[in-house]
Amino acid sequence: MGARTAPRAFRPDEASRLRRIRRYAVPRWMIERAAERRLAGDWRGACAAANVDVAFDLAGVAAEHGRDAAAALEDDLRHLAPDLLRWHAPRVGRGRTTLVPDQVLVLSADPDDRRRTLHVTTPPLLVHGPQRLTLRFGAVTADTGWPYLNTDLPYLSVWHNVLHQWDTARHLWDVRHTDELRERCGGDALRAPFLEPDGTPRPPGLLPSADLGPDDPVAHAEWTVLLYEAGDVMGAFAAAGIAVDETGVELEEYLGGGVVETVDVLARLPLAPARLAGEVRRLAERGHGDAYWIPANQHVGVVVRRTGGGLGVELASRDDIGGDMRVLPDVLWRMAPDVEALRHGVVPAEELHPLVREALAPARAFTGPGGPPGPDRPAPARIRCRGEWHEVAFRDGALRIPHDDGERRREQALLALGGAVGGCEAADRGWRAGGRLPKALDAQRRDLLARVEHGDTPGVLALLDAGVDPRVRDARGRTLLHALPMLDWEPLLPRLLPVLDLEARDGCGRTPLHVVVFEDGPPALVRALLDAGARIDVKDEDEISLVRVIGWRRTDLDFLEKRILDEFPDIDDW
Repeated sequence: MGARTAPRAFRPDEASRLRRIRRYAVPRWMIERAAERRLAGDWRGACAAANVDVAFDLAGVAAEHGRDAAAALEDDLRHLAPDLLRWHAPRVGRGRTTLVPDQVLVLSADPDDRRRTLHVTTPPLLVHGPQRLTLRFGAVTADTGWPYLNTDLPYLSVWHNVLHQWDTARHLWDVRHTDELRERCGGDALRAPFLEPDGTPRPPGLLPSADLGPDDPVAHAEWTVLLYEAGDVMGAFAAAGIAVDETGVELEEYLGGGVVETVDVLARLPLAPARLAGEVRRLAERGHGDAYWIPANQHVGVVVRRTGGGLGVELASRDDIGGDMRVLPDVLWRMAPDVEALRHGVVPAEELHPLVREALAPARAFTGPGGPPGPDRPAPARIRCRGEWHEVAFRDGALRIPHDDGERRREQALLALGGAVGGCEAADRGWRAGGRLPKALDAQRRDLLARVEHGDTPGVLALLDAGVDPRVRDARGRTLLHALPMLDWEPLLPRLLPVLDLEARDGCGRTPLHVVVFEDGPPALVRALLDAGARIDVKDEDEISLVRVIGWRRTDLDFLEKRILDEFPDIDDW
């Protein structure tokens, strides 16, 4: 039986999203700085360059677990590429590029003592919060949670507190194993699926037209994907030697009722069937069990089970998936995004992470730096204004428009009287108010705000140096001062204070100080805003004061709490 829905092939919107992830999440400067520190033996410096916080010290590990455990951990840390880890980290769906919050990525674990586990946690709670990772050593607490936010890309929904076993996938973070990426996505010593040895797309005429069997593992992997993309889901799994139980799941009435068909669910996932058996075998050999499940949507999951006769796949409801069954990480079952990017011409090999491009294009000698390029210098934009086309451009920190002061005052007076403004004046206001913009300017704003969101401080500084107006606001009404918790704030704050309002309110009525306190900004930034004169008696639109936020979320701002209560003891009474 074939799929009843369109197959889940690589789509244009995914191509655009992948390009944005690569461009903003792991910029070239981060790759270069992290590699420089790693090669110098400074693993902490490499983590700092990749926006990874370290929550332990080796002396403490040695004291608690012994010198041998600390030495083994240090050996792993010397070979850790935190920028590569960030490159492969799970991302949320619906067109966004941010990290999935509340995830645990297990990098290595002592099978005899689970307290000796090197792992990474993604940011808590907020999809749009600071994109910093935290490297930890110790016992892991995580479960298989269910999604609390559904998206149109179910396999990248936001799942709470999910554990990803990466200890069998060192090629995702350990420089001693990065060349294994090619084999793990279905390749061999010479090439990856759908690619030539130099990383260029393999001509369609050289792709398999029939199953050549296990004697040619790359062609076999290609054949299963081609079947899958053509809509022959059952044929693809049969070629991979995987039995599919087509029974499906009947939903309860309160969930809408009806039967969820197994093949329909499989067709919507970007699966690479030929990968499954090997990845599940590796996990089983590490003692993680013989059964795993893949999140499909809020109600069902795909269970992958290893049996004596091979591998089987079935659909199960959330109630039938036991709490002890672990999630199969998406990096182990999906079509490798970097292979797809090269296959479909989304990203040139030169812009991939250097360790990734070397694995996927082993026959190619790369020269020059690798990774996504930095920001382009903002180009002039043409705007329709008063029946004419005007050219506007950022220069010296402002949007320069071809109107004199008298014309602008008349536009402002018209606006004050309730009239509407358009053209150049509307574009300038849209930039500073988070409103609509002409296409070209909107792209420049999205580029700047994406770099802010991903903590790309050098990219933001480069755009400001190129003349971009720092008085930008995002769709939530936030200024660059509100965004400081996401960035390296020290070089930015002196540049922003002279031009931005320290008491500007965002869409929730919060000042920059309020946001820094609410979103776990560092105490040093709080002190810097206080020194700059930030008010401490502020409340947001829900009448929530800074004191209440500190009581809910912070244990490191006693100095601010004391000052507020000393000066405004009755603040929560008014």
